[in-house]
Amino acid sequence: MREGSLGVAVVARQVVVFQASRSHKRRERFFDVATYRPFGTDRVFLATNAPQARIQASDILTIFPPDDIAQTCTLSPGLLQLPRDAVDEFHLLSTRQQDRYEKMWNAWAKVH
Repeated sequence: MREGSLGVAVVARQVVVFQASRSHKRRERFFDVATYRPFGTDRVFLATNAPQARIQASDILTIFPPDDIAQTCTLSPGLLQLPRDAVDEFHLLSTRQQDRYEKMWNAWAKVH
């Protein structure tokens, strides 16, 4: 993954957009990233409270294609505006993750 690559990952049990802080090799297990969460409307994402993170490769849900990276605007430090396709994919993955957590909770609640 190259420096500046964008994607979606689960960090601290939340689905966030990430941007690679440096280039990483394929076999690395951990990635240094900056994390962002949705901010209002108009495809804008704001840096999280702890914007620098080290995430495991297994926490990555998707990496956006280079076209999405080229269409991303840095509005100011800590603010990104993503292309519509990337935002739609983020929301889809967020919904899937939420559904997964709800199913796990319901299964646990039935047992207890």
